[in-house]
Amino acid sequence: MCVSMDRAEFSGTTVYAGRRHHPAHGLIHVLGYQNTAHNLADGPNAMLLHLPALPMTRENFLSAGRCQDILTRMVDAVRPRPVAADDQMAWMGWEPRPAVEVFDHDVYTVLLAADATLIPSALTRVPRRKRPRIDPRLLEFYADRYPCHTLAVCCFDNADARRAKPLLMWYEPLEPDRLTVPALDCHTGGPPDPDAEVAVDHWVLFGTDEAPEGWGEPVDYPAGMRHELRSYLPGTVVGAYFGDRLLSNGDFAIGHDDLLAGDLSRVRRLRPG
Repeated sequence: MCVSMDRAEFSGTTVYAGRRHHPAHGLIHVLGYQNTAHNLADGPNAMLLHLPALPMTRENFLSAGRCQDILTRMVDAVRPRPVAADDQMAWMGWEPRPAVEVFDHDVYTVLLAADATLIPSALTRVPRRKRPRIDPRLLEFYADRYPCHTLAVCCFDNADARRAKPLLMWYEPLEPDRLTVPALDCHTGGPPDPDAEVAVDHWVLFGTDEAPEGWGEPVDYPAGMRHELRSYLPGTVVGAYFGDRLLSNGDFAIGHDDLLAGDLSRVRRLRPG
C-alpha cells in the first residue's frame, strides 16, 4: 500500500512513526516502513514516500543491519489487542546540499529531493537495472500537493523487492506534535486519485519517549541490536491493524497528545494537500 512509479502490487504493509528526544539530534520523528512488493512492470520500479520532514540527506537513513524483523516485533507487541480507528537549518555547520541526493541503501537506490520536479534529471544517476520509467504527471502531483515535503524515491528491481529489509529513517518534522505515516495509495505509475477510496492492508504503529508509566506494549528487540540503532527505537508501542475495508486515500496521522492518552480512535486519514 504505497505509490509506485509503474504497475505493482503491495501487501502486508507495516508502518511505524515515533517521536523522540535524541541525544545528538534533539526532537525528531522516526519512520519505519516495510511491505511485500510484487513488481508488475516490464522493468525496474520504485516506491515513493512523501515525508513531512525538513530537508534530509543519506545520513537520515538508518541501517537495520541483521535486525530485519524490527517492525514485525513491534506488531507482535500489539497484536493481542488491536484497536480499530475511525476513517477519517541549523545555521552552524550548514553546507549546501545537492538538489537531489542519490545513494544506495540496503537493496534500494534512493533519490532524496525537496522538489519533486528535479527527480527526472537525476534518474540518470540510478543504475540502469533499477532505473524506473516515470510519468511526469506523478511528480507534478507531488510538487502540487506536498510542496514542503521531502520525497524519497526507492528504486528496486524484481530480485530486490523480495529481500528488502525495513526502511528506517529519522528526520526533523514539519509538525513536531503530529505523527504522520505515508500511506497514499496508487500502483499504476500515474498520479493517485485524492478522492478515491482504497483497500488497506496495514499495521500502523506509534511510539514516543514521553509515554507515561504503563503505556503501550513492550517490544522484544534482538539481544544483539546495535546501541546506535536502539537509540532511535521505542521501548513500547501502540498500534492497530487496518485491513479488509475501504478508506479514503491518504496518510495515517495522530496528534501527540492523543497518542500519549493511548487514544487510537483519534487516528485520522489525511487527504493529499
